[in-house]
Amino acid sequence: MIRVALFYFGVGLWTLSTLGIPPATAGQSLLWQTNAEGNDIHIFDIPTGDLVERLEVGPNPHGIGAAGDMVFVSLENNGGENGDLLWIDRVSRKIKHRLKIGPEPHALAVTPDGKWVYVPCRDGHYWVIDAEQKAVAARIETGGRPHNTTAHPDGSRMYLSPMGAPKQVTVVDPTVRHDVVGFIPFSASVRPAAIAPSRNLFFQHVDGLNGFEVADLTTHAHRARVEHDANLGILFWPPSAGFVSLAGLSRCHGLAVRPGDNEIWSICGAHATIHSIADPQFPQIDHMDLPSKGYWLTHSPDGQYVFIALSSAGQVAMVEADKREIVRTLEAGDSPKRNIVLESD
Repeated sequence: MIRVALFYFGVGLWTLSTLGIPPATAGQSLLWQTNAEGNDIHIFDIPTGDLVERLEVGPNPHGIGAAGDMVFVSLENNGGENGDLLWIDRVSRKIKHRLKIGPEPHALAVTPDGKWVYVPCRDGHYWVIDAEQKAVAARIETGGRPHNTTAHPDGSRMYLSPMGAPKQVTVVDPTVRHDVVGFIPFSASVRPAAIAPSRNLFFQHVDGLNGFEVADLTTHAHRARVEHDANLGILFWPPSAGFVSLAGLSRCHGLAVRPGDNEIWSICGAHATIHSIADPQFPQIDHMDLPSKGYWLTHSPDGQYVFIALSSAGQVAMVEADKREIVRTLEAGDSPKRNIVLESD
């Protein structure tokens, strides 16, 4: 997770107060929640869950990532010719730059040094942005519909998960020329992914599976196909449509490894399912029902809380991870999806 030492004194404190923005304090954690059908990001304090700021950014904010003192947000601009990539100062929460990129950009990822931003766009390419030069450095064709991106914490690899026919994750080395260095095959169209570097594991949601698949980070070999116990309904055709039940259409669309690399949380429909990743069989160890369908999730850096976006309800469930209990429901915007927790030292 991103930890940045923030120092405020003298004129800096006065400037932030005159802007109406409370200065961050040491040890403060903030949840940034994008709202994909709106024009804003809701920023919440942790652990109180209080709304700190509603930040208007433009049409259909979707992907979000951060490195150093900068937060990067993709604007889908649904139906438009182009999307946008935003640079937002994480302290002042002011937009510093906008760059036109490909159509309908989705779930981006940033290298830990903040040098490169990989943005999946609907033109069949992942756009590689030089964050320092604020320019397009490359476009990587993966086929299908580029949709999700995962960065290795050491910056050595980027994992590109496009929906559709490829049924694979494209592995890229971002350190030199953004070369494609491998592929990780899966059984169906891929959705969100997660990694546990200390255990050398890559996890991937795929269409038509109430669960997730597992691969080896080094060899890219398939390790397991893991199913959840909770019933999502009847499999509908085509598999990309998801599962149909009395609660409506459901699919798996939120996957995250809890800090400590012992648990993986998987969001499928109105269920959160927890599996052990310390056991090579990946057994299910717990399950909790959600008040409505979940879409995305993120953990606090200390692993105490899980934040699950309830997109159709316009809310975020704040879950105490050890107790598996919702301790507060946060009112967000229109269709909250991707989120991230940023912590100051």
